[in-house]
Amino acid sequence: MIIQENVSLKDLNTFGVMARARMFADIKSEEDLNALFSDEDIKQVPKLVLGGGSNMLFTKDYDGLVIHMNIQGISHRSEGNDVYLSAGGGEIWNNLVNFSVEHEFAGMENMSLIPGSVGASPVQNIGAYGVELMDVFHSCRAFEISSGLIRTFTRDECNFSYRDSIFKTTLKDLYIITKVTFKLSTVFSPKVTYGAIQEELDKRNKIKPTIKDISSVVSHIRVGKLPDPKTIGNAGSFFKNPIIPVGKFIQLQSNFPDIVHYPASQGFIKLAAGWLIEQCGWKGKILGQTGTWKNQALVIVNVGKASGNEIYNFSELIVASVQNRFDITLEREVNII
Repeated sequence: MIIQENVSLKDLNTFGVMARARMFADIKSEEDLNALFSDEDIKQVPKLVLGGGSNMLFTKDYDGLVIHMNIQGISHRSEGNDVYLSAGGGEIWNNLVNFSVEHEFAGMENMSLIPGSVGASPVQNIGAYGVELMDVFHSCRAFEISSGLIRTFTRDECNFSYRDSIFKTTLKDLYIITKVTFKLSTVFSPKVTYGAIQEELDKRNKIKPTIKDISSVVSHIRVGKLPDPKTIGNAGSFFKNPIIPVGKFIQLQSNFPDIVHYPASQGFIKLAAGWLIEQCGWKGKILGQTGTWKNQALVIVNVGKASGNEIYNFSELIVASVQNRFDITLEREVNII
């Protein structure tokens, strides 16, 4: 393993913004992590763990060490109808989903085409179309930075909640996830009630959809709504869908009868952040080199050579606008560096 200096991060973040790392290490094994953190000169240097860069906005150069997680490998074992699918933290998330779909392992198909790496998926508790990572998560291996030991975290130990986990709260910056194991099934029970999945299935005359059908439909819907980061810089959904108490929702609904909402935990309602943003007139709006995507107001795009600061300032305008009209404070899903 070689530590590089003054490395461009432009191709390692899906916004495609210009930023550089003072130091950079490409990690391909747990042994690489041990070697890296055994170096006394490295211990005091600020560190940033980077996977696919799909959930990160660089507003400046990183004056420290960027640790690029690139541990590969996919394996699985079966116990009756249960399938335990494991992948290295550096695997591309959608490659793993495609693997599960091709092998007819049920559980991940609704999360097709989510950008990012496997190692980052538990941190954010990623999710889409009615399914969250916590629904299929079994365990993960994680490197403890302070001791160099490997610890296994079970589902309950991860304290998952909407777009959150223990790795974003009490254990933030203390562990690096190296491998994740998911519990899938050979018994398929399609989840089609969220979004336009059922509508698209009807169009395709899929009365008894397969795992591949669901994955194909979800991918079709996402491609229609979301720009490809390879051609237009973006990080997918920039904001979380806000979750509010039922009482506040009832007040909002009296003023905005068409407000888009979904059930959440008991006593709470989840609102569609994209709808809130669109109602404030931001859908498809471009200011300078950044804006919102024409088909989905929840997605902020880099339409030219926007800096991270320009994108962040644009998001601030959206936050203020939604706050002013709905008294709802949007929370960014993207990590700001």
